[in-house]
Amino acid sequence: MGDNDRLTARQFQQAGGLEDWRVLRFGASAWFGTRSHTEGAALVRRIAELPVDGGSAPEIDLRAHGVHVRLCTDGYPGFTRADLAAARAISVAARDLGLAADPSVPQVMQLAIDTLDRASAMAFWRSVMRYEQLGDDVLMDPMRRDPRFWFQQQDLPRPLRNRIHVDVAHPHRLALRAVEMARAAGGRTAYAGEYYGTLADTDGNEVDVIPLVPEDTLGDDPDTADWRVLFGGMTFYPVDSRAGAADLAVAVAALADDAGLPLLVDLRADGVTIDTGKDQWEEERFPVLARRVQSAARNQGLTADTDRLRFVQFGIDAVDIPAVRDFWKAVLGYEYDPRPGVTDIYDPHRLNPPIFFQQMPATEEARRRQRNRLHIDVYVPDDQAQARIDAAVAAGGRIVYDDEAPEWWTLADAEGNEVDIAVMVGREELWVAARSNAD
Repeated sequence: MGDNDRLTARQFQQAGGLEDWRVLRFGASAWFGTRSHTEGAALVRRIAELPVDGGSAPEIDLRAHGVHVRLCTDGYPGFTRADLAAARAISVAARDLGLAADPSVPQVMQLAIDTLDRASAMAFWRSVMRYEQLGDDVLMDPMRRDPRFWFQQQDLPRPLRNRIHVDVAHPHRLALRAVEMARAAGGRTAYAGEYYGTLADTDGNEVDVIPLVPEDTLGDDPDTADWRVLFGGMTFYPVDSRAGAADLAVAVAALADDAGLPLLVDLRADGVTIDTGKDQWEEERFPVLARRVQSAARNQGLTADTDRLRFVQFGIDAVDIPAVRDFWKAVLGYEYDPRPGVTDIYDPHRLNPPIFFQQMPATEEARRRQRNRLHIDVYVPDDQAQARIDAAVAAGGRIVYDDEAPEWWTLADAEGNEVDIAVMVGREELWVAARSNAD
């Protein structure tokens, strides 16, 4: 293999020494289980010490019980020799630390938006989400934490309200700015509340923007001034080196373990995001941990940039919430939020956004019959797709489209809300075969 040659997803996974890795949308991922933040931070340190060799630095998500590592190929041109070397070196580092991979864990979610006017829809969503455009039909979180949005052409109008919508939280000042920009991009106000507002694009796809009131801090304590409350407590520290990011991750890991509180620590090329996850900032021990994390970061000479922060979740309207919730738990591999009266389901590895369910009147029969303009795509390892489909069907779902299998299958819950189970491995080979047959 030459330095400029590219491997397909299948070739990458079949290469020697890559048993830990699975190719998903826009890259390859591995999950290494740990017993603590600190154990995971040791792997973060080892990865930071590895040479990049012309490739992009790995993206790392440190969790209380594992480390997720992603090698990105945003334009998806395939994998290089440098990607192979990086993946092998990371796996070796994990094994040296006694960590085992679980290739069934990684998955990637994206939101698919059907639209009659893609340019208009993308302008609206780029503004309201504060996302960046990638290619002709994708918007991405510049922090590379939240789901990407993919836009596809809609054939005929579907004028009624969706049963799926987006929630996005920005720091207060930027939430107000996002609302202004989205309106300027053609959006309209569908609901105006005190704490949040609902905006709709020209097709009627809705997003709730939060907060519209200045209630996004932990209070007036200067020792927690670096934090914002956007459903979870979070902060972001720009760093100028991989070593600096690892130093911060190691310090935060020790503090989180000492406090007995799980944190999400996401390392990217330009900095480190530290996050409690949804609602976990309400834990009474968190303010003390927040002060200690802020102190550790400032002792390293770091300055928070809270303008970069964002929170995203999806909401689903349902008549029979328990039945619909069961399906989505199964199809996404999620867990139930155990709190009384809370309908959320969440990723047990805290890598993908939460989903919540809200009551829909049974009388809205026409709205239930109309196909949503929004659906979720979940990219899973190729060796996990069938098990995920089987679990979803056992939970009351049904397969509504499989003509593109094994690239993807469309499933629906009992009320018609759709999700695509998608696989990347084998797609390039299918595309080549299709072109050959066409010739």
